[in-house]
Amino acid sequence: MRKIVIATLLVIGSTVAHAHITSSPDNAPANSHFIAHFTVPHGCAGSPTVALRITLPSGLSDVKPEHKPGWKITMKRYKFSSPGPQTLGSPEEIEWRGGPLPNDEYESFGITMLLPPKAETLYFPTVQICQKGQTRWVNIPAQGQQWHDVKDPAPFVRVTAPADGAR
Repeated sequence: MRKIVIATLLVIGSTVAHAHITSSPDNAPANSHFIAHFTVPHGCAGSPTVALRITLPSGLSDVKPEHKPGWKITMKRYKFSSPGPQTLGSPEEIEWRGGPLPNDEYESFGITMLLPPKAETLYFPTVQICQKGQTRWVNIPAQGQQWHDVKDPAPFVRVTAPADGAR
């Protein structure tokens, strides 16, 4: 009996240790309004999460982060390099800071966006900042490599062909 309990704990522990920040859902049609929820499944080596910083891929528009009680949102925006008054473009980075989110709890951070008009895989490099340390979920698979084979992979959204009747 003791061996069964130990084996079960090892399986559960290895599953939790390899949990990644993911987007849910992780696919949507091109040129559609979409809400992605980026889920933080654990802290950094047991330390509570106090911030989540997501770098947005280019090609998105109408981007808005979800309000989370107890968390402050800051957005770093692209600047357009055109003559005349400087205007701010779409966000290039969104950060939630607050919590703390205990290691044994999870939370999802939502972003609504208009996806680009062509099918492609978009990666969202993410930095999870904890009271002690951080985890950089920023690695993008090389061509022919699988996402789950990459150490600390960046969450992704697979943009599919536009739905019938969509432009």
